[in-house]
Amino acid sequence: MTPAELDEFLAACPVLYHMAEAGAFASIRARGLLSVSALLDLCAVPAPERPAIEAARRPAGVTLTGPAGERIVIRDNGPMSDASLRRCLDDGLAPADWYRLLNTRTFFWTDRRRLDKLLTARAYRARAHDVLALDARALVEAYADRITLSPINSGATSRFPARRGLDTFRSISDCPWQEWRAKRGARGAVVELAVFGGVPDVPRFVIGFTREGGGAPFS
Repeated sequence: MTPAELDEFLAACPVLYHMAEAGAFASIRARGLLSVSALLDLCAVPAPERPAIEAARRPAGVTLTGPAGERIVIRDNGPMSDASLRRCLDDGLAPADWYRLLNTRTFFWTDRRRLDKLLTARAYRARAHDVLALDARALVEAYADRITLSPINSGATSRFPARRGLDTFRSISDCPWQEWRAKRGARGAVVELAVFGGVPDVPRFVIGFTREGGGAPFS
C-alpha cells in the first residue's frame, strides 16, 4: 500500500470500531485496549493456564482479575470452530496456531455495517456491549509499524469459511490494496485493522462511545 493508497483507504474508512463487553470501557480507559496475550501478561496468568485461553476456542468469556483487583473479561471466540478452521487453514497451521495469531492482536472493524451484523448475531444480540469508535487516521499514524490489515473476518468461520494463513495479516506496506480494492471496493477492501499487542493509550483515539444491545453490563 503506497501513501496515496493509504490515504484512499482512510478516506473510505475514517472510523474504526471495537466491540467490548458492556461495562468494560472504564477498565479500557485505565489500562488501554490490549490483546488477549497482553491481558494474560497483565494479569500474571500462569503458563499452564494460558493455552486454554490463548490457543483454543473460548465458547464463553473468561474473567480475569487485574493487578488492581479489577474485573477483566476476555470475550469468547464462539464464531469459530476447530473443524471449520481445519478446512480453511493454509501454511500447515493448526487451529491452535490460528488462535494464537489472533490473540496477539487487538482488532477493529473498518465498516460500521460489519459491527452491526455482529451486534445482531444470535450469540450477541441479547447482550449489552460497549462500542468504541476511533479516529482511524490518528491510530494509523501512531501505530503504523504494529498494524496489520486483513481482507476477511479472521475471527469467524462459516459454512464455507474463507481460506486463511500466514499472509492473511498484511503490514500496511505489504498490503495489496489494488487487488483487494478491485474485489470489494475501497470501503470493503480491508475488513479488519489489527494492532499487535494492543493500544495502551486508546482513549486518545476514541471519538465516540455507546452502550448497545440488550441485557445488562457486568458489575
